[in-house]
Amino acid sequence: MSPAVPGPAVPAGHVEPCPRRVRARLGGRVVVDTTAARYLWEHPWYPRWLVPARDVDPAALDADPGHHRVDDGYLALTWAAFDAWFEEDEEVHVHPRSPYVRVDALRSRRRVRVELDGVLLAESDAPVLLFETGLPTRAYLDPTAVDASVLAPSPTRTACPYKGVTSRYWSVRTPAGRYDDLAWTYDHPAPAVARIAGLVAFYDERVDVTVDGERQDRPRTHLA
Repeated sequence: MSPAVPGPAVPAGHVEPCPRRVRARLGGRVVVDTTAARYLWEHPWYPRWLVPARDVDPAALDADPGHHRVDDGYLALTWAAFDAWFEEDEEVHVHPRSPYVRVDALRSRRRVRVELDGVLLAESDAPVLLFETGLPTRAYLDPTAVDASVLAPSPTRTACPYKGVTSRYWSVRTPAGRYDDLAWTYDHPAPAVARIAGLVAFYDERVDVTVDGERQDRPRTHLA
């Protein structure tokens, strides 16, 4: 049985000040620059930014037809309408980092075994366990603990506001077929989780994971 994970810290609709300088870049120039942003949790798991209209270049509004005005002169902008977003001088991906989320990468001596269709994909007694608020624990394993013969490189790349941008993805082939994008690595993760650099994680919801001999029960998705 999988261990329980912490739930969201605030309810949907919660608003509070953001103490960080927030900027957005479009076409090579900064079109949003504010130190008076607010967090808005439209759902409990992560926030979006509201920014004062006075701190938004009109060009940003032209590029974001989906923006809308909220109370007190604040604008809700569409993240994907801009080329990049920054907290202070660090780029942030996907959505703002929640001030209520912790992400810890901890060395462990738990034995982690990853299988699929009865095929052993990886096994290690020296994982780095990544604990991220609201999400299942993810094990990152040394590449030498992974059977590279079952992996096929994938062009997929994903991003996370807390971990950074993935460097590589792999699909897995077993006698039953091919499963797309089951494993990934961050070669240059965010400093807070530097310990996962170069390690391999599997999409646990799509493989069979055993930790210290206990099966981790998570909903399985279908063969890709």
